[in-house]
Amino acid sequence: MTVDHAVGHDTLRGIALKIVSVAVFVSMQTSIKAAGDVPAGQIVFFRSFFAIFPIVAFLAFKGQLATAFTTKRPFNHIARGIVGVGAMGLGFFALTRLPLPEAITLNYAQPLLVVVFSSVFLGETIRVYRWSAVSVGLVGVLIISWPELTLLNSDEALDNQEVLGVMAALIAAAISAVAMLLVRNLVQTEKTATIVLWFSSTASVLALFTLPLGWQALTPMQAALLVMAGFCGGLGQILMTAAYRHAEASVVAPFEYTSMILGVVIGYLVFGDVTSFNTLVGGVIVVAAGIFIIWRERQLGLERTRTRRATPPQG
Repeated sequence: MTVDHAVGHDTLRGIALKIVSVAVFVSMQTSIKAAGDVPAGQIVFFRSFFAIFPIVAFLAFKGQLATAFTTKRPFNHIARGIVGVGAMGLGFFALTRLPLPEAITLNYAQPLLVVVFSSVFLGETIRVYRWSAVSVGLVGVLIISWPELTLLNSDEALDNQEVLGVMAALIAAAISAVAMLLVRNLVQTEKTATIVLWFSSTASVLALFTLPLGWQALTPMQAALLVMAGFCGGLGQILMTAAYRHAEASVVAPFEYTSMILGVVIGYLVFGDVTSFNTLVGGVIVVAAGIFIIWRERQLGLERTRTRRATPPQG
């Protein structure tokens, strides 16, 4: 097998793993939505705690379990856990109150907000191309949200569960973008397994603090769906990590958007959700903006590599 052929085969494997991971994460979201109106903190516990089992089994199989928890930065992991739990809880709240395609598509605001926050909090230089893409993408988010946001002026706004769902989804995307910045900092010194295990463990413990807010007795079906959601969350994490190991992030990342197609299909077949025109139009705009940002990141990465190669070593 030639080197080029091997690289091509590896890239295809990375893309395939990414698409499977997306399908598993959509299955997780479907299970949570099918479980019905369960308190968000309770969902976070099931999603986090039962995600630990497939991750631990995978690490034991790879012989990496003994060192998986070892870290010199426990407080950074806990901070990431606190922020991540907030995003997860609001995201699950939105998921139980919105049609599946809308909940999935609004989550696409997160990578756009990562660009904004990278500039505001980290002082990263963002050029006009990416600012333009972010602006266009946020217009797409506004188009998706508009039918609910127009109700904000009415008396029924806070009684309307979809209005609350949209607001929760947008706040979740913003908090999740902050969590991504914390992860970006952690990956510089920590292994992926360490980050994932610390997050799942921290989130499980933090979710228990929501017990006094009124957890409810679950039916056997609800419990089974939430346990399955947790397993899917852990398995999806393993598959996604493997995908990025086999191919470049700029190649793999756009396939995240296959979740929109899956969301539309499953939303219709399982829940009878008919995707609104606003969600379709806004979703296409947000996806296009996201793919442009990924492409631009790739171009800038190639430019930096060329500059490094062209610069003679000092000394």
